[in-house]
Amino acid sequence: MEKTSASNFLETIIAGDLAAGRVEAVVTRFPPEPNGYLHIGHAKSICVNFGLAESFGGRCNLRFDDTNPEKESQEYIDSIQADVRWLGFNWDGEVRFASSYFQQLYDWAIHLVERGDAFVCDLDATQSREYRGTLTEPGRNSPWRDRSVAENLDLLARMKSGEFAEGEKVLRAKIDMASPNMNMRDPILYRIRKVPHHQTGDSWVIYPTYDFAHGQEDAIEGITHSICTLEFEDHRPLYDWFLEHLPVPARPRQYEFGRLNPSYTVTSKRKLKQLVDEGVVNGWDDPRMPTVAGMRRRGYTPAAIRKFCQMIGTTRSDGVVDVAMLEFAIREDLNENAPRAMCVLNPLKVVLIDYPEGQGEDLVAPRHPSRPELGERLLPFTRELYIDADDFREEANKKYKRLVLGKRVRLRNACVIEAVEAVKDAAGKVFEVRARVIANTFGADPADGVKPKGVIQWVSASRGRQAQVRLYDRLFNHEAPDKGDRDFMAHVNADSLRVIEQAWIEPALAQALPEQGFQFEREGYFVADRVDHSAQAPVFNRTIGLRDSWGEQGGEGE
Repeated sequence: MEKTSASNFLETIIAGDLAAGRVEAVVTRFPPEPNGYLHIGHAKSICVNFGLAESFGGRCNLRFDDTNPEKESQEYIDSIQADVRWLGFNWDGEVRFASSYFQQLYDWAIHLVERGDAFVCDLDATQSREYRGTLTEPGRNSPWRDRSVAENLDLLARMKSGEFAEGEKVLRAKIDMASPNMNMRDPILYRIRKVPHHQTGDSWVIYPTYDFAHGQEDAIEGITHSICTLEFEDHRPLYDWFLEHLPVPARPRQYEFGRLNPSYTVTSKRKLKQLVDEGVVNGWDDPRMPTVAGMRRRGYTPAAIRKFCQMIGTTRSDGVVDVAMLEFAIREDLNENAPRAMCVLNPLKVVLIDYPEGQGEDLVAPRHPSRPELGERLLPFTRELYIDADDFREEANKKYKRLVLGKRVRLRNACVIEAVEAVKDAAGKVFEVRARVIANTFGADPADGVKPKGVIQWVSASRGRQAQVRLYDRLFNHEAPDKGDRDFMAHVNADSLRVIEQAWIEPALAQALPEQGFQFEREGYFVADRVDHSAQAPVFNRTIGLRDSWGEQGGEGE
């Protein structure tokens, strides 16, 4: 897997602008609409905008484009700010809102009307679509296009005062209904929405559209490079048209990059909301969700996400990115940084028949095999232990390198044991293994030269702790669950979550802090759940396995 950073064409553009003196300093912005939780695609945009500002010693604003009050809320504003901070970025100055500029935007709308560049239109939504034309047929001028400036000013003021019903009138730019670019066919600037706004309350009943507001907001804030995803490329002529026809204080320039579309994932806010609303997942921060909040709860690290965004680069083309690259980034980060621990997911009791009853000792093990600065941990060792049931067989071939009757295995960070008896219930199921300790094998090989074939994890039965362990996997079992007319809900992975209620963990793990990550040796990478984990009731989420099991199995393709 390639680890180096890929190209970023925007860096070349900005470096050229600085060298040529077209800009004195770099100012970017991240402008989410607060109508949902951020997802991995937004994380890429955050890394691009804040990262470019960092690289060139500039500034990056956080601005909420809150022009659509029906779908926006304070909950989303709070979550977005938390996500940006968690990813490791700081915005310049105070948080900004499009709603703070509503009066200025309205004044500029009046300016366009006075210049004859905007008019109040009475066409309803259905009629507007009919008049707009198609990709192959030009549109037709609205019958209200030639209203006088005085009439338009009067109607706009009455729209603002709340005199008209929703949908009764809109304010439109007067550009070109025959333009091959649909966005230039007399676009809407203001629509009537008699809905309270989370920032401005009942002060406004008309709200600017995104296209009208965005460029002017950039100009007010002195943005030098307005960077957005590729679907806004066709909006750039309109972005520039407004800046050319209004007395704005600056002239930002828009640049587009390819959006991030990971495989085995959906990123549409509508589809993510459907997953939440229909109970497929347990909220926006469900660890299976591609939201930043979900990835955070899953145990992904900011460093891994930022590394992933560097690896895929910033290009001018859209495309599907293999989610295995993200999984590689998190595995690499956690392998280097996550302390080690032992957990038994499917416990089977082992009784060491020659170890004295009531005796115990604390063994010492490193918290990380190559990070001595992380220190050591104590492992209580007792007569009764738990091992994973999959680590024992009564009989096995030579390829099986775990515990077998009459054979030896090493308990990780402890001694060598030999299984001597399997105790079964009435149904013939093994519920206990009796074993003996091979003398003098704590940290040493057996004196008789018969070395064990494998190493297994274990936890003290009397001093270990029970925990709930949530085994998360990919939410979808198809690499492109929503491609074309595909019903993405039909590709939900029914095995995306398995809950183990009675796993056994090292006792110290109960004291782990929420969001603290570990490698459970031989099992994968896990994190203490940031919501549900406590010392009294430990809860751990599987972040990712030690290996790419999907690549080995082969998921569904085209």
